[in-house]
Amino acid sequence: MVTLSVKEYLKGEYAMEQYNTLKWEKVEPGIGLLTLNRPQNYNAVDGEMMVELEKFWAKRMDDSETIVILLQGAGEKGFCSGLDMKWSIKSAQENAGDVRKYFRFQARLARLNLAMRRAPQPIITMVHGAAAGEGFSFVLASDIRVISPDARFCAAYINIGLGGADMSCSYFLPRLIGAGRAYEFMYTGDFMSSEEAMNLGLVSKMVPREELYETGLAYARKLMTKNPMGLYLTKEAINMNLDAGGLEQAICMEDRNQTMLMLASGMKSTV
Repeated sequence: MVTLSVKEYLKGEYAMEQYNTLKWEKVEPGIGLLTLNRPQNYNAVDGEMMVELEKFWAKRMDDSETIVILLQGAGEKGFCSGLDMKWSIKSAQENAGDVRKYFRFQARLARLNLAMRRAPQPIITMVHGAAAGEGFSFVLASDIRVISPDARFCAAYINIGLGGADMSCSYFLPRLIGAGRAYEFMYTGDFMSSEEAMNLGLVSKMVPREELYETGLAYARKLMTKNPMGLYLTKEAINMNLDAGGLEQAICMEDRNQTMLMLASGMKSTV
């Protein structure tokens, strides 16, 4: 096995994948930074970004070089405003009357959030400004969330004539903040402030905007001190146990994972 220096690593074949609407960088060995990169359009998701995100998350499934992923939105305007409405309306018009095509359009967008949960790497999302619609769902599908005081969140689907349950929001939000407030936000389409997000336990930390990246990176570095397989199996157990039939099923998953890890590497303290 070839061991690369940090400098060689950052300049090597793993340093960057080329995208138009995304930016992917390996900022340190084991830590990758994904940036939604349409700042002139509030980082809204259009057809090209959808395809590139599908490719990006598919690549992470077999990416043993990346242990932790940082996620952010480019520019000063905000994290992600959701769907690019011009593209969305055009696509809806093109698919008008064809239920199969429209369902495929809907399903591909929604499954971006499933792809984030299937990715073996913990995802640390750093949010500034608005995270609305699909952008809010990207935040919900993450593992650790760090925000700036200007961050705000909106299940905006109900505000454009659709249902408030969309893009996995009805799955994640009640599980993360409780059903009562989650239903309120989905029915009303009101924004959740950064203070509300902290008080509801949706996010881990709120820091000044200029400290957002370093705070996310500090979390990533802390995770890098852990067993990579342990991180992967922790994420898998979280995913499975969100839908576990009961306590016994959850314990069985945990017991299997811990036994595998102890046999594979022995129990070593990381304290």
